[in-house]
Order: sequence, then C-alpha cells, then structure tokens
Amino acid sequence: MTLPKLAYLTGEYPRASDTFIQREVAALRALGHEVLTCSIRTTGAEHLVGPEQRAEHQGTVKVLDACKSPLRLLKAHGRWLRAPSRYFRALKLAWQTAPKGVKGRVYNLIYFAEAGVLADELANRGVQHLHNHIAKASCTVAMLASALCGIPYSFTIHGPDIFFEPHHWRIDEKAARAAFVVCISDFCRSQLMCFADQAHWDRFHIVHCGVEPDRYGTAAHDGARLLFVGRLAAVKGLPVLLEALKALPGDWRLTVIGDGPDRAALEAQAKGMPVDFLGYKSQSEVADVLANTDVFVLPSFAEGVPVVLMEAMASGVPVVTTRIAGVPELVADGFSGRLVPPGDAAQLGAALTALLSDPDMRRRMGRAGQGTVREDFNIQTEAARLSRLFSGYANHTPPKGKRA
Repeated sequence: MTLPKLAYLTGEYPRASDTFIQREVAALRALGHEVLTCSIRTTGAEHLVGPEQRAEHQGTVKVLDACKSPLRLLKAHGRWLRAPSRYFRALKLAWQTAPKGVKGRVYNLIYFAEAGVLADELANRGVQHLHNHIAKASCTVAMLASALCGIPYSFTIHGPDIFFEPHHWRIDEKAARAAFVVCISDFCRSQLMCFADQAHWDRFHIVHCGVEPDRYGTAAHDGARLLFVGRLAAVKGLPVLLEALKALPGDWRLTVIGDGPDRAALEAQAKGMPVDFLGYKSQSEVADVLANTDVFVLPSFAEGVPVVLMEAMASGVPVVTTRIAGVPELVADGFSGRLVPPGDAAQLGAALTALLSDPDMRRRMGRAGQGTVREDFNIQTEAARLSRLFSGYANHTPPKGKRA
C-alpha cells in the first residue's frame, strides 16, 4: 500500500508541552512516511528544552513568518487565483465559518491569508495529505488550505476545551470536510458525535496518543516523593493539590514540572511547603525524575487523556488523578491508580495518604499501569493505526471500525 507524503500542522510546533505530537511524527517517519512539519507561529525559546525540540524546530515551516513577506503572500494567492471558482469558494468558506462578530470575520480572513501560503508550500513540496492536531485555529487554516489546493486533510481532536465552544470552532464543518477524524478516546469521539452529522460518524476513528514504554525505567517506591507535570494554569487543579498536601502526614516532597500563567500565584501559595518548581524539562529529564517518584498526581478539572499519566504509568508509578472525560479509559481505579472527584481536596489527600503508606500497593499498581500502557498506549502501535488510516484513505480503501 502506498505511503502518502504527509504534512503535520499545529498552532505552535514543537512545544515542550506537546511532546506527544513529536513522538507521533517520529514514529510515522520510522514507518516510512515522509512528514513535513508546519507551525502557524514560531515556537518560543522556552519550549526548546531538548535536542528533539531544537532539531524539529529547525526543519519546521513557519507559516506566519512566511506571510510577513508581502511578495510571498501575493505570489501564493496569485497561484490559487488562477482557478478563480475554487479560490472564491474557499474564501466563501472562510466567511461562512467565521465566529460571530467583526473580530471573528477578521480572524478568519487572516486564516485564509495564511492558508494560501501554506497551500502553496504543500503543493511545492509534493505533500499528499495534511494532518492537524488540536482542531482549533490551525485546523481552520488546514481546512481552508485544503479547499484552495485540493490536498485532503484530517485532524486529531483532543478536547476538552474545544467542546466548550464547538460552534465557535465549527467542528461540525471541519469534520464534514475532513477525509477522516482521529479521536483520542471513546469519550472524545462521543463528544464530536454530539455536534457532527451522523453521516460522518463512520469516519471518526480512535487512535490513542502514546509513549515509548522502553524510554522509562521502573520507580523504586522507597520514599514519599510526589510529582506533578503540566501547565501551571487553573484547569490543572494545582491549588486543590496544595490544599490537600497541608493535611498530608509524613515527610513528603512535591516536585512540579511545567510553567504557565499561574506560576507566581502557585509559588506564593506553596511558600514554606516542601514543593520544588522546576519549570519546563525535556522528555529525558522528565523520565529521569519519574524514575525517582513514588506517586504521580494530576488533579485536573478538564482533560482529554493526559499523556503525562501515560509516562508515569510507563515508569511503574501509580497515579492519583480525577475521574473526568477520557481519563478512566486509561486509569482503572484501584488497579493502576486512584480516581477522585475533581476539586475535592479531602478525597485527593486521602488517596495520596493511602498510597504513600503502602509501598506494596504502589508496586502492584505500578506494574498494572505499565501493562496498560504497553498494551493500549504504545506510540509504535498507535502510529501504525494512524499510518493505516493515512494509507487507506489515500488508496480509497479506508479501514472499517472506530479502532483501525
């Protein structure tokens, strides 16, 4: 079966917080796909924390940078104006799918300008299929670029925040026009089905985000070391964790990896507590910290299926997290970790206390988590599913069923 040449587009690539996309690209390349990476914005230096990010950054097409050249912009759109009917249909699509209000219209016209440059780049490089991650603004650009140049597109939808504003992001129209849609969980797929026409449901496939299990060692479970990895923003629930830790007995210590808008406030809340804020770290550095972690905790209010939980479980670390969205499809309560209600500091603290006081339980849950990740969240297996989707749809023999 022919392997189509792919382009991957996100709003900002590579980012320290989106290493799962980098792993997916690397796994597809290992399977024989040629993958061109594209980013709307140029990644900030704070995200280039390791050699993987720096290497990907060098080879990535930066769409906004290209649009800053008036000559480049005019040349690209002049190319598509040679087919005026297609060009103005795409422009009409940009206008019709814009969010309400003047601001929404202006933004979609900007996305249309970006789409013309992106489409020109894809055509020049012989790309045969465009894939987007996240399904927000960059997916609008992907949809419009596809309408301009005729290269089919698909996207991976994660949630949960896009499902808070599905009409704003027109996920119904994006799903209708896509060759297929990748959903990261059954929960995610069901949410998309709420807003998309039933005629398109059979093109919604589940492909998990994944990790490389062999990258991670097995934690020792000989202390009371807690770890949180994630963006320091309200949605991650860190204030609830800090509140829960005030009543936690014993000589524990929490390490926080990540950065974000709430860092200063969180550091102030944690003042005087045994909490270390390390900022962003590379994949290898996170793996090293996990090898010396006893319990991983993620008290989020809203998630898709967090890749950081997969990384912790691959390291044999039991996890304490919240019973939300697609998380129960990864973490089985009492088997590979503990699930607690979101926003409940008392139950979060009780779950942490129980795990920290029982090393045998930690080891048992850690082994169970490793098995789950190897079976259902291995990036090599999931990339092979994705490759079958790309190849099947390109060759007009799409796989059947929600799990390709």
